[in-house]
Amino acid sequence: MYFLGIDIGAVSAKAVLIRDSDLIAMTIVDTGPHIVQVADAVLHSVLKDAQITFDDLKGIVATGYGRISVPFAGKKITEISCHARGVHHLLPEAKTVIDIGGQDSKGIRLDEEGTVQDFVMNDKCAAGTGRFLEVMAKALNVQIDDLGTIAQTSRDPCLMSSVCTVFAESEVVSLRAEGRKREDIVAGLHNAIASRISGMISQVGCEEQIVLTGGVAQNKGVLKALEDELQRKVRVPEAPQMTGALGAALFASADLKNDGTDY
Repeated sequence: MYFLGIDIGAVSAKAVLIRDSDLIAMTIVDTGPHIVQVADAVLHSVLKDAQITFDDLKGIVATGYGRISVPFAGKKITEISCHARGVHHLLPEAKTVIDIGGQDSKGIRLDEEGTVQDFVMNDKCAAGTGRFLEVMAKALNVQIDDLGTIAQTSRDPCLMSSVCTVFAESEVVSLRAEGRKREDIVAGLHNAIASRISGMISQVGCEEQIVLTGGVAQNKGVLKALEDELQRKVRVPEAPQMTGALGAALFASADLKNDGTDY
């Protein structure tokens, strides 16, 4: 039996198709302004990859900020619960989940069973998120995917006074005008993000076995900065931006097992 999880984030839309908890197909596209259309696009993409039809699906769960607008989802579940479920499935020993997405960041504390015990969420501004890094990369005239590599060459990271996107962009321009090296600015930005995230997750308690998810988890500079800040190893699952969609698919599967009915 096939189950589908769809995660409609502010920047990207993800879909994960599973069968008996095994990953069958997944896809990711830019969200754009039309949520219904993008949800339909990721749906048909995974169906095509798996060579199945919509009627083969036994359950569909949507998550993310755009979950309410997915018309064919049988259930909508918060991204906090879905990220926790996806991470616990991949890394059962995880106790702290840090998710840094395109427009927000989250800190989640789990128990032994992977149940959410507490969480904190920054969804009021883009500070320290993927959008923040996108703006900084543009200010430095580099590709966002190159930031992690650039930071690794730094010998004297800049001390950034703000992670507010507007103020930090002005600070980056000023630092460049002062002649500071690009790699030192990038490393400073990563350190500022790590400091902000550390302060955020301290509100819920940072347990051992920390896992970083979200698109920003692919930035090795941010990962290193977090490990240095927390003084702990931080694990990153394969395809870290897909954990929310995976958790949604697992919830769809669990629902069918619990009540024996489709939706």
